[in-house]
Amino acid sequence: MSTVKKATSALISVFHKDGLEPIVKKFQELGITIYSTGGTEKFITDLGIPVIPVEDVTSYPSILGGRVKTLHPKVFGGILNRQDNESDAAQLAQFDIPQLDIVIVDLYPFEKTVASGASEQNIIEKIDIGGISLIRAAAKNFKDVLCVSSMEDYSDFLDVISNGNGSSTLENRKRFAAKSFNVSSHYDTAIFNYFNKRHGTAALKISETNGKVLRYGENPHQKGFFFGDFDAMFSKLHGKELSYNNLLDVDAAVNLMGEFKNDAPTFAILKHNNACGLAQRETLHQAYIDALAGDPVSAFGGVLISNKEIDKATAEEIHQLFCEVVIAPSYAADALELLKGKKNRIILIQNETEMPEMLVRTCLNGMLLQDKDYKTDGLEDLSYVTENKPNPQELEDLLFASKLCKHTKSNTIILAKNKQLCASGTGQTSRVDALNQAIHKAQSFKFDLKGAVMASDAFFPFPDCVEIADKAGVTSVIQPGGSIKDQLSVDYCNENGISMVMTGTRHFKH
Repeated sequence: MSTVKKATSALISVFHKDGLEPIVKKFQELGITIYSTGGTEKFITDLGIPVIPVEDVTSYPSILGGRVKTLHPKVFGGILNRQDNESDAAQLAQFDIPQLDIVIVDLYPFEKTVASGASEQNIIEKIDIGGISLIRAAAKNFKDVLCVSSMEDYSDFLDVISNGNGSSTLENRKRFAAKSFNVSSHYDTAIFNYFNKRHGTAALKISETNGKVLRYGENPHQKGFFFGDFDAMFSKLHGKELSYNNLLDVDAAVNLMGEFKNDAPTFAILKHNNACGLAQRETLHQAYIDALAGDPVSAFGGVLISNKEIDKATAEEIHQLFCEVVIAPSYAADALELLKGKKNRIILIQNETEMPEMLVRTCLNGMLLQDKDYKTDGLEDLSYVTENKPNPQELEDLLFASKLCKHTKSNTIILAKNKQLCASGTGQTSRVDALNQAIHKAQSFKFDLKGAVMASDAFFPFPDCVEIADKAGVTSVIQPGGSIKDQLSVDYCNENGISMVMTGTRHFKH
């Protein structure tokens, strides 16, 4: 039997009518009989195009407020019959079931309804039953039926059938079937995840349909893809396409700056997912200058992010630096014009967007899943464990350093002073190594560490770190505590006039 099928009939039942008119007019031109339901039927009738109501086929009205319209053997028999099967053909004739060659169906907007904050009852009503069943049936029977499951595919579909006689190849029908199962599986995943937010079944279902092929992955010999709605999160104003590594750095920058969202002007510079500069000042201009001072060498080719609108004065400073990406909630017009002066510089406005609540990564032959670290250490979390207590400036610096520490690769040590990152030790196998790295780096950039504070992402198993920090000039320390030898570090601090607070919360970041 030929794999090329000429369509003689179509069932159309869609929620969204946009883009449907050219299709039904093409069907009329090709002499294809149209069956339809409810609002779609009215839409077609209003165009002056003949349409047969599904109720005339099933001899059964739409019931239960429209919940049941197409769920009937005469509909699904017309879709699922095998045209090269004599028994199926005989049963179609016996029960007066029309052959359906094309099925055009979309689904109720479940995800949009959830995102709108609608009531649970409204959300439940947007769980499609008939539509999902029609899609699965038509896609399953791709040998004989062409299934169109999204208005995004209307143009492609019109190209397929605009060949003079409305025929389609097996390859095209199979291609549309794949699109249809993508739609149905994504839809079911969204419904499951909505219910599972409340009931917490230990199951991982991820479905992202907005896939983007990147130039390459972490390195040029690796393939790279991004799945997500980047355009919902950012407005890209200028620059080249973002790379795999750009996206990782942007993610790190956004998560870090989220800690300072409603604070005084704050500027951060990141490289390889870690901050190499961070400062908070009365003006954004000064915040940038002091952030850059944290490590002007590493800042080259970095990702820059601000929690306030970037003005012209700040843009003039930024423009002197080669950087890959600049992120801000907004830009003054003259600042934006200046920043656009570098052709490849990526300029982004960060929009208000709901972020994923879970972190997912591959591991061995499976995946690891965990809650995002939403805990931010505050004054109410601090235990004052030493005789000497931090003064008000030290307290501000300790909490500032703790926020930064949380977003830096473990093992990490942060040295900060006057709400400025002096240096960090990142990703070391030893906490002592991390501290020595930070001290060396701070001194190389001429920071005076006298009166600086130190933050650690995990406890000190020995007093060596507080001793090294003390000799470098550090006067106050924040750490989670929890070591069986905590008292050794406390004793050293008491003996040397250092203040220490413990938070009780570890912030590993691997």
